[in-house]
Amino acid sequence: MFRFENLAAFNYLWLIPVLIVIGFYFDRRSHKRMQDAIGTRLYPFLSSSISSKKRQIKNLLQIAAVLFFVIALARPQMGESQQQVKSEGVEIIFAVDVSESMMAEDVKPSRLGQAKAELSRLMDLMPGNKVGVVAFAGSAALLSPLTNDPGAIKMYLESLDPNSVSTQGTNFTEALQVSKEAFERGGVSTDDTVKVTRVILIASDGEDHEPGALEQAKKLASEGIRIFTLAYGTEKGGAIPVRDGMGFLKGYKKDRQGQTVLTTVKGDALRALAEAGRGSFYFATFGGDQTKHLVEDISKLEKTQFDSTVATQYEERFQTVLLIGVLIALLELFLGERRAGFKFWKGRYEVPPG
Repeated sequence: MFRFENLAAFNYLWLIPVLIVIGFYFDRRSHKRMQDAIGTRLYPFLSSSISSKKRQIKNLLQIAAVLFFVIALARPQMGESQQQVKSEGVEIIFAVDVSESMMAEDVKPSRLGQAKAELSRLMDLMPGNKVGVVAFAGSAALLSPLTNDPGAIKMYLESLDPNSVSTQGTNFTEALQVSKEAFERGGVSTDDTVKVTRVILIASDGEDHEPGALEQAKKLASEGIRIFTLAYGTEKGGAIPVRDGMGFLKGYKKDRQGQTVLTTVKGDALRALAEAGRGSFYFATFGGDQTKHLVEDISKLEKTQFDSTVATQYEERFQTVLLIGVLIALLELFLGERRAGFKFWKGRYEVPPG
């Protein structure tokens, strides 16, 4: 089977008519300038050593070289082989806190912004896993079911904001319940012969959490679901910005007494949740090693083989086409424009060139 991998490369074929037009323009321009400089009578004599046929051949060689370079860039492929690709890993739900306190800017660009960036980076560091996204605050919603498509997960992570859920607050119990349901609906079916390692990764500042989360975490741990937590924010805390529809800062959130609300991270609550869920707690800091340690801890968990797929691989043939283009370009470079056998006149005597 013959095919081109990069069909978009053929868009560069417009260079060929451009080269033809440019070559014709400069040829006519130089011809006219020479005639204006030395006159129409003397010009034919002085230009008689130039072979118009060789000049045309050089132009054709330039066009041919560009053509072969474009074809090489399109990556022609011939021959194919099939290889079975097995995907293995763990099932992970990213449960991301999108409450208003996560918009605090005590870490840059904000707690939620840092969480989204770090979770996207985790997707690159942990290939092969099935990942889903749950947004939660006072309520929770499944945004993305389990998938091994990292591009889709990154898209859902980028879309997270306080409007992703209907009510505000921080309800870990609801987040854990929706994450469990996501495993049951979109994960690998388990029985006595198939065991799947499942992880819930909670990214939150831990503030104003509802009761009952620890009991829920212990129950999930007994069912084989591990819970890891990532804390975002600082103990010093920060104000919650209020922005208009264009994203411009209007002020900061205030309480009923008119005082600016300061939100601080509650690392102890998240640490207790991870301990109850037989996982690990990490305090997120800019440029810290928490991502590295998280990847190491999850990599130690037992992996499960997911659906295997058959990948078709094609053999590249662009090298031959590229070599032909290079040889044509070199031939054009070394091909002269002098007429063969031409003899110069020097005074009264005729002498060969050179």
